[in-house]
Amino acid sequence: MMNLKKQAQKLRIAILFFMISLFIGVSDSWGARLKDIASIRGVRENQLVGYGIVVGLKGSGDGKAEFTAKSMARMLDKLGVKLDSNQIESKNVAAVIVTATLPSFGKAGNPIDITVSSLGDASSLEGGTLLQTPLRAANEQVFAVAQGTISLGGSGKDVFPTSGRIPNGAIIERDMVSDFNARKMFRFNLHNPDFLTAARTAITINKELGGTYATAKDAGTIDVIVPFAYEGRGVDLLATIESVQINPDQKAKVVVNEKTGTVIIGEAVKISKIAIAHGSLSVKVQSKESSKKDSSDGDKVLVIDSGVSVGDLVQSLNKLGVTPKDLIALLQSIKAAGALHGELEIL
Repeated sequence: MMNLKKQAQKLRIAILFFMISLFIGVSDSWGARLKDIASIRGVRENQLVGYGIVVGLKGSGDGKAEFTAKSMARMLDKLGVKLDSNQIESKNVAAVIVTATLPSFGKAGNPIDITVSSLGDASSLEGGTLLQTPLRAANEQVFAVAQGTISLGGSGKDVFPTSGRIPNGAIIERDMVSDFNARKMFRFNLHNPDFLTAARTAITINKELGGTYATAKDAGTIDVIVPFAYEGRGVDLLATIESVQINPDQKAKVVVNEKTGTVIIGEAVKISKIAIAHGSLSVKVQSKESSKKDSSDGDKVLVIDSGVSVGDLVQSLNKLGVTPKDLIALLQSIKAAGALHGELEIL
């Protein structure tokens, strides 16, 4: 008798789980990989920065900048040349700030790209060579050392002469300490927090792992407990989880760039019944029954059914030759009237 009750309870739980899955729209047929919509907490890049000296410029350096002269005197002192900063004056030298990004799992000996930017009044870094520069993280520890010839790239007006790059210009000096295999739990942070997406993600991961291991903590956080079968194999677990397909939900949103006339529309945005007069254009959004009886006068008349998406409206307006400027004005008016169901963002 007890076994029958347990089986019935398991059946009810299974049915409930299936109904929840249908409700939130879990789909394996299409979607985005989890690795493309979320990041693992603790796995991130680190910013590095350093102060350096560029030499070999063709009269386009800092000239009489005091900090450049002091930096040159200090560098020459380390090389065995004793000079006072007042004795140094050269337009072939420039003080620079060097920046770089340290990869999540950077290893000692690996090269990384760097960006070199003028700090003083140098007019150009073209042809300059960056001298050995230590790059530090926010904790003041040195993680890389940079040196090399600066490349401005581009030509003509595309060139910004006071900033350049050195491909593979720095070498990582120490490993990023990380022991994933010893972890008992991993936390995923959604790039675009959403309650529905978080719930879908947790259910999809549990389905993939065959148990209740993932839990959505909030709209942007999913915790995954390491299953017994994956203990000591954190890398294998992450490889499995990151490849699952998630169908992320989207906000009903319209993004408008007035400068370029660009309109980006989310598919979930809908429009209620409304009538708009804009110049010689008349727009009416109404029920199907009303649209059959409607007979409006005007140079340009557009009658469409209520509940249509903004995409359908824009497509219809484009057929009438509506300019991007007029389209933006119409969308703003529809939103102001409360008939555009979604967020309107103006850039």
